[in-house]
Parts: sequence; structure tokens; C-alpha cells
Amino acid sequence: MFQQIRPSIFPPVVKNLLIINGLCYLANVVLADRGVIDLNAKLGLFYPESVFFQPFQLITHVFMHGSFMHLLSNMFSLWMFGSQLENYWGPKRFFIFYFVTALGAAALHLGVNAYEIHQAKNLVAQFYANADYDGFLSLIQKDSYLSNDDRIIDFISAWRKDPSNPEFLAGAKEISDFLVVRKMNIPVVGASGAVFGLLLGYGMLFPNTMLMLLFFPFPIKAKYFVMIFGAFELFQGFNSDPSDNVAHYAHLGGMLFGFILLKIWNKTDRKHFY
Repeated sequence: MFQQIRPSIFPPVVKNLLIINGLCYLANVVLADRGVIDLNAKLGLFYPESVFFQPFQLITHVFMHGSFMHLLSNMFSLWMFGSQLENYWGPKRFFIFYFVTALGAAALHLGVNAYEIHQAKNLVAQFYANADYDGFLSLIQKDSYLSNDDRIIDFISAWRKDPSNPEFLAGAKEISDFLVVRKMNIPVVGASGAVFGLLLGYGMLFPNTMLMLLFFPFPIKAKYFVMIFGAFELFQGFNSDPSDNVAHYAHLGGMLFGFILLKIWNKTDRKHFY
């Protein structure tokens, strides 16, 4: 059964999440500015094969943010959609939903990472099987981050002028190994996956509620807003530059696991949807 509680502007779970996220961001800014530690590099979620990976990052990355605007947009969305969901469900169920979607977002992100890293390893293996200038050039062109790095561009230019120099081949192998390591050592931070889960939950529970948002100057029903955002993230996931530092599949993971959890709950709970 759902809990019957008095609606609140800042229900307890949302309020505490806002406070924790704010304190984590402030702590990271202070400690990083003083050169003590970069908490994002410690608490952000790394790929499991990375030397920087720790199991606790599966939880801690949800409370870390890369910039003030990143924090502000997530916390505003958490308050806007999360407050209504917590008032509707009660603290316990909202807490479960929030962290299931957060972990689901991380799971899908890591799954996509695993595929991308496997592909990168295959490309590097192909280069090693035919290690020469042309093979290296073909490899680098498949990685937009490295192919636009001035140091790599200068390296390729110098190698082209002296193709028989063995030092360039040794350097090319080091760079090709770095291609895989770099993909493993990019941490993901932020509550965006859980926030997208909340957006999905709001759209399913209150599908016909009209939303008026600053960046969308026309009123739109919640269900259509969720569909548009989901389609946009799917498009971005397939077409984004790997260097844009946005975990689009994590956003989709939050929505996907939110959808699954709501369907499971709806098999036993028949509370009216708006």
C-alpha cells in the first residue's frame, strides 16, 4: 500500500538528497582548489577494468557533479519531479525508485562502455597485426578525441616525413595502448541517470499534467515531454562525440529501469494514475 502523507515542498528524501549533493560539490570545489584531492576522480564511477575503479563508486558517483550548472540542473529537476513523486509514494518507495534508477543508469552505461572498449581492443589488435604508418592512421581516425589532439597530429606529420624510423612505430604502439586505457579511465559523475528515471516516473504517473519549462516555451503534457527527451537521448547516444563527456546511455538506463520498476509495482499496486 502507498503511504498517505501530507504534501511537502521539500519532502525528507528529496531534501536530504539536495543537501548531500550540495555538500559533496562544495567539498570537491574546496579540496580541488587547494590541491588536496579531486573527489570526482576518487568517487566518480570508472570502468571495472580501470586501475581507478572501486566498488563503492557505484553509489558515490551519484552524489558528485562536474560543474555548478550540472549540479543546478540535476537538483532543480530532482526537486521539481522528485518532490511530487515522494509526496505520492512516500519516502520509502521513492528512495527505492531513486536508487534503482541510479544503479540501472550505471549498469547500462557500463554495458555500453564494455562494448566500446571491446571494439577498441579489436582495433588495436588489428593495428598490432599490421603495425605501420597506414595502420596507425586508420586506427587514430576511428577515435575523434585522439585524432583531434594536436600532439597526435604532430606525431603523424613527423612520422610521415620519416616512415622508416623505428622510434615512431614504438610511439604508435604506446598511443594505441593509450586509446583503450583512456576509455577505461573516464569517470562518470552525477545524478542525471536517477533524474531521468524520475522524469520517466512522473510522465507515467501524471501523463496529462501540463508542464511549462524555461527551455521549452510552450505547455506540453508530461507524457510527450518524456517521449521527446527519451528519443533525444537515444539519438545523442548513437551520434554523440565520445569527447562530449555526457553519459547519454546512463540517462536512458535511468528511464529504462524506472519503467521496469513501475511495471513491476503496477502488478500489485492499483493506485490511480493521473
